[in-house]
Amino acid sequence: MSLNNNSLGAVDVIIVGGGAAGLMCAIEAGQRGRKVVLLENNERAGKKILISGGGRCNFTNLNTTHLNYLTSGSSDFPRSALARFTPQNFLSLVEAAAIPYHEKKLGQLFCDVSSKPIVAMLERLALDASVKIVTGSLIKEVKRQGVNFEITTHKGTWTCSRLVIASGGLSFKNLGATGFAYEVARQFEIPMVEPGPGLVPLTFTNAQSYAKLSGVSCDTHVKSKEKGAQFRENILFTHRGLSGPAILQISSYIKPGETLLLDLIPEQSLKALTETMSKSAQLPSNFLSQYMPARLAQSIGDELSFSKPCNQLSSDQRACIGERVKEWVISPCGTEGYTKAEVTIGGIDTNGLSSKTMEARKVSGLFFIGESVDVTGWLGGYNFQWAWASGFAAGQVV
Repeated sequence: MSLNNNSLGAVDVIIVGGGAAGLMCAIEAGQRGRKVVLLENNERAGKKILISGGGRCNFTNLNTTHLNYLTSGSSDFPRSALARFTPQNFLSLVEAAAIPYHEKKLGQLFCDVSSKPIVAMLERLALDASVKIVTGSLIKEVKRQGVNFEITTHKGTWTCSRLVIASGGLSFKNLGATGFAYEVARQFEIPMVEPGPGLVPLTFTNAQSYAKLSGVSCDTHVKSKEKGAQFRENILFTHRGLSGPAILQISSYIKPGETLLLDLIPEQSLKALTETMSKSAQLPSNFLSQYMPARLAQSIGDELSFSKPCNQLSSDQRACIGERVKEWVISPCGTEGYTKAEVTIGGIDTNGLSSKTMEARKVSGLFFIGESVDVTGWLGGYNFQWAWASGFAAGQVV
């Protein structure tokens, strides 16, 4: 195929997006001897990796299985890629690079000092595999020319036989996130699931009642009444609603207006709590402060307006207190949106991709990996593991 006057060259593989998935795909393809160009619209690759985990990069989770992911299609879709590139596979790279790390909790692995060595490691592996990383690449057009793809940037045009879209979703727009992957999907008629913010704080119409508790954190069991999904970690009150790990987790599973059930004292059964209450001479707010932050206990006490000690309340009144803290029913009106979202849910429909290779079923040579795909992991390193695994899966075949 002849190239135009602004041609930058013909290569085997072009990867759009220099994040976790794109870098891993480039490394694997380059190590196979493929001629690879990675196009990144930012001034450097790996910007989201650098700021993740508070700057220490929660780079994987030791407990990863396909059950830690939400997808609108088959829940088995992530299984193949995750099985072929496991947390231990990535950990081996980290250890070979002598990057100090630690397990924080629940299998979450973090760098000890900074996420910078992770990006440096990936860039070094890409360089060793002869990958050409081109930063500041603004893509103007993608076209299919016979069996090849033609990618026009503001600097010129590249051609390739394998095109991998690793440009992520819509979260972290301040880091250059765009809907490019979705534009390509629409162009080539690849099915999509409507994207939305995931792992995101929830907002409520009666935000004022939450604002007075802003900054209060509490161990809580959170359950979606409609979907059945449930998590137990801390919740955090904000000026507009609720955040914290348990809320971020459940946010990916619910829609505005759906109902959440919150258990603010998960270590006690409702029966045991009310029985203990019946023997306590404390006021309700003081009694509750044994199990939760004092500000939250006082707020609940003020809300219920029971002025007598617990042992002088009626059984119905004690049951009311118990139900308020064990079965608190709330309905979020929305979320904080993409500006606060950790990830994007939805995206490229998994029914339109091969679970083994990430190749589009309708368009040979076109691949989608990472966050652009409708696979959303839990909070705690799972989304990085999906990025590494999906990138590796595509890199093995492009």
